[in-house]
Amino acid sequence: MSTGVDPQELPPGLALAWGLPAKTSKLGRTPSQSVEQVVEAAIELADADGFAALSMPKLAKKLGLTANAIYRYVRSKDELLVLVAETGWGPAPDLVSGAGRWRTAATTWTRAMIDRCDVHPWLVDLPVRGAPVTPNLLRWTEVILESFTGAGLSPKEAIQCALLLDLYARRIAGMRRDLRQSSAGSVESTAVQDFLLPLLHEHGYPIVAALMMGNEYSDDIDDSDVTFGLTLILDGIDGLLSGNKRHHTADPAG
Repeated sequence: MSTGVDPQELPPGLALAWGLPAKTSKLGRTPSQSVEQVVEAAIELADADGFAALSMPKLAKKLGLTANAIYRYVRSKDELLVLVAETGWGPAPDLVSGAGRWRTAATTWTRAMIDRCDVHPWLVDLPVRGAPVTPNLLRWTEVILESFTGAGLSPKEAIQCALLLDLYARRIAGMRRDLRQSSAGSVESTAVQDFLLPLLHEHGYPIVAALMMGNEYSDDIDDSDVTFGLTLILDGIDGLLSGNKRHHTADPAG
């Protein structure tokens, strides 16, 4: 389907993400790869070696292409990153519907983001270049907006709440990834605690010392930590919804 807009006038990767073919030169050999194969290879590189592996020379080498030939498929690294993000995030989760089910929907959505980042840890390193404009990312946005507006939030409030959950999910995912990859000694090890505890008492850190002695000062971000933070955020959104209901009850004409 043609939109009537020259793809060359659009941001990198946008036309390709929507399935519109890129303009390629008719000169030279028939392409040996597809854009989808190029993106799949890029994701394999990133899964194996992290975000830093997403370079055009490394991708060309993996595909058996020359450094210049890779640009027959994607015009720039910016275009590649857009396509990799679209594929890496993948389809949005299915959310329960109904005004009274928004908390369940928001929880499912946020945890799906965190889980997706566990599958592709490099997703949290991808630069955010603006509001979502590609199909999968727009669907992630649309489904959570449907839940929030269905519960009584305005579209503006809904997108602000979605942003809050998005930031929370990315931060949790990034911290979990960093902790998994860390080579630092565990704060829970006997050696570290035996070293720190006398110093904590001596230099005025009694609360941290008490947490450490009770095995509650940990390197991990476990499910209870995720649930605790998410519950506080959802309680805040619940307060916003309650405030909106009180406002409309007090001022029916408004």
